Amino acid sequence: MCGLAGIARLDGQDIGPEYDAVLNDFADLLHHRGPDERELLRTGPVGLAFTRLSLVDPQDGTQPLVSDDGNLVLIANGEVYNHKELAAGLPSDVRLKTGSDCEVLLYLYRQHGLDFLRDVRGMFAIILWDRARGQLVLARDRFGIKPLYYHRTDERIVLSSEIKALFVDPATPRRFAWDKALAVPTVAAAPRFGGAQLCTWFDGVESVPAASVLRVDLRDGRTTEHRYWELPTEADESLDAEAFIETYGDLLEASVRECATADTELGLFLSGGIDSSAVLALARTQLDEIHTFTALSGGTRANGDAEHASWLARTWGVHNHQVLFGPDLTPTPEEWRRLVWLTESPMVGPEVYYKHELHRFARQIRPELRGMLLGAASDEFNGGYSHDMGDDWTSFTAGLTGMNRATLFDRHPGLRHWWGDGESFLSDDALHALGGADGTRDADVYRSYVLSEYRKVQQYNVWHEDRTAAGSGVEARVPFLDHRLVDLTAAIPERLRPRLLWDKRILRDAVKSRLPHRIAERPKVPFFYGSGTHHAYDMLVRLMHADGQELVERALAAPGADAYLDAAAIRRRLRTFADAASDSPSVELLMRVVNMGLLAEMVESPTQLESMDAGAVRSALRVKDDPVADTRQLFAPGRSHRLDAVPVPAKGLLLLSHASGDWYLANDGQIEFVLEPGSPIVDVLQRIDGTATLAAVLDGAGVELSAVEEELDALLDQRLIAFVV
Repeated sequence: MCGLAGIARLDGQDIGPEYDAVLNDFADLLHHRGPDERELLRTGPVGLAFTRLSLVDPQDGTQPLVSDDGNLVLIANGEVYNHKELAAGLPSDVRLKTGSDCEVLLYLYRQHGLDFLRDVRGMFAIILWDRARGQLVLARDRFGIKPLYYHRTDERIVLSSEIKALFVDPATPRRFAWDKALAVPTVAAAPRFGGAQLCTWFDGVESVPAASVLRVDLRDGRTTEHRYWELPTEADESLDAEAFIETYGDLLEASVRECATADTELGLFLSGGIDSSAVLALARTQLDEIHTFTALSGGTRANGDAEHASWLARTWGVHNHQVLFGPDLTPTPEEWRRLVWLTESPMVGPEVYYKHELHRFARQIRPELRGMLLGAASDEFNGGYSHDMGDDWTSFTAGLTGMNRATLFDRHPGLRHWWGDGESFLSDDALHALGGADGTRDADVYRSYVLSEYRKVQQYNVWHEDRTAAGSGVEARVPFLDHRLVDLTAAIPERLRPRLLWDKRILRDAVKSRLPHRIAERPKVPFFYGSGTHHAYDMLVRLMHADGQELVERALAAPGADAYLDAAAIRRRLRTFADAASDSPSVELLMRVVNMGLLAEMVESPTQLESMDAGAVRSALRVKDDPVADTRQLFAPGRSHRLDAVPVPAKGLLLLSHASGDWYLANDGQIEFVLEPGSPIVDVLQRIDGTATLAAVLDGAGVELSAVEEELDALLDQRLIAFVV
């Protein structure tokens, strides 16, 4: 990972020495992205700033990289995983001068022009100066994993890996884009398909599109865009289900192998779910040693993440650090402002906060760690949310059809009066025609959904994964965003989707021989949503109330806030949030609105991250055996279970058996727990009928209270049972 920045004239003039201070300021603001080295270059119409985090060839990978004839100059952020393979295909007269994985890009460009990234695998953002043609070439990887932003006028263009550095240039507007931000469906958690354009949240700031190359003529500013990859639109009818599964497993193994290659230490975020566990299963065979990191909070304790991560690490003899987020933990307003400014997005919530703190902890205890393997972005392309949106594939796609129609109505507000109670007499064809939908009509609603997820990954997933890691000088690596994997799943024929994409079946079957059954078949649980959500939302409520509601008042006083926000309604809504057991999604939505105001305030007078207090680094809990048991007194102090009380199950609670011998506890059709055969809690649950006392239930099961106390605590936390006296 590195920090890139640059400035170039678009009128044929040279950059003068007065820009040296700007280049230095670029490097200062991007120091956290590349703490190992910095280089500045100013010559002719171009000035470049580069800060480096060394993962490959630390001794011989400095940038800018220059071609053998001196005509091409390159700075790049990220990794080219197949650089050796690409180098072997270069003309015989090319001699690479460094061990940098990015040097090969110079000669691919010289050989193939704008199509030079067609065969490149990796994650990257590129600024290439073609001196001979007088052109600047800007490019990003297929999923936009590595960021690159710019602002341009008729006279110049300024570029950076992070938006905050653009404001060094006085010509870059310092305004939050309230109108655009409020229109992003993801911000409001609206059940809509995402828009085609990435929102950068700030006026005048644009992003180099993912999977694209921009060519900018430095003599007159003329710009052309070349897209070198698209999501597949044609189904592959040549493979049956088993062939798809086998191919997926082979590709995932290859992707993890490439992502786990580095000359410095790598770690892994382990949630205990199938995604991160699959990455660990494949990476641990390649790495001599790996440290894994797990968030131990009230939510991950309740939903089983912490327990499963600890169990898997013990089973495989892998280091697992359970980083503690206690029940009373609340970041200070200053710490939250710093995090929002680091991420440059209003989409900061508990997930982003936890990941940021995990990275900080990892770097503190493993100072040589430079990269982190993630299980991110598997759900989006493997059907990971299908079970959350329907009872089967048919109901899932029916829900997608409703989302698609709502999106079409949004595009033509004049037709909204024909949409009521989810029903409409207008056909989809009419909506596309009348609503001015972009692109051609696509009757395949699942394909439209995947395209929407592709855009969401850029707007939220890879955006915050990059920033939370970069803030600690760490590079996030995402094996599931290998385009070969996404190409494969996008090409699954419609007839095979229920078999392969319902509940991530293609992934589960591809890795089942490498994972314990309880992990391979463990139901998907969100990082903090669902069971235990109130723990995270309680933190946000305390944060917004802290120091006389400082964050809320700052947000309401920010430039532009008075034109868009109802201050009285916001204060009134905050008063309604209880200080405990708050699981209303409105908590996070209000936090996002507050974040908008904080960004609007901070962009007026941009501050260096180093001058803002990040707070103390979290500590890890030494887990002896079971995180649920070991933290019982922390998260449920003094809780006692009255033997004369009657345990009453939630209305939709079901105990289900599996041919493997495992038991599943489901609520309203969603599996909440996987229970091992012979577990005492299974015997207890079989006898809970809403009429027998706890004493009678335990006696009938032949179980002591102490043997199931922690499980009963978890069921209470998740409101799956209640006790009535």
